Formats: sequence, structure tokens, C-alpha cells
Amino acid sequence: MGATLRNFHLPLPDDVYQALRDEAAAVKQPATVIARQAIERWLRERKRATVREAIAAYAAEHAGTSADLDAELEATGLQMLRPAKRRRK
Repeated sequence: MGATLRNFHLPLPDDVYQALRDEAAAVKQPATVIARQAIERWLRERKRATVREAIAAYAAEHAGTSADLDAELEATGLQMLRPAKRRRK
């Protein structure tokens, strides 16, 4: 079974409302589906941004400490990311 859907009243400015209606007509989907997808996408992006910000804050706070990346591990990781050299025949 799918997730339970709940109603949420969201007043929109006329221009946003009309743009939503126009887009819904263009893609032949209900405006509620378009709006739901847009909100879900925004929430996913916010979650990813929050995680990125937390990682950046942790990295900045622990740079140069024992919690920082091991130098040998970093060098190995960088080596693995470099493209392999092609052999000449």
C-alpha cells in the first residue's frame, strides 16, 4: 500500500497559480501532482544541503586534528581517482 496522503491548504499568488495550472495542462497531469513533485524535490534538496553543510562544518572543525583524513589514505584515494595511463602498443 502507498503512503497516506494528507491535505495541505496552500494559498498561491495568482501568477504562481496560473503557471502551475499551465504546466499541469502542458504535461497533462493534475496540478496537485506537479506541486507534490516540486515540494518533494525541494525537500530532498534541502536534506542533501543540510548533510553537506554538516560534513563541511565537521571537516572545518577537525581539520589538522587526529580526526582529519589520514595522509596515506588520502594519497591512495587520489591515486585511485586519477585516470589510468594507457599503454602504447
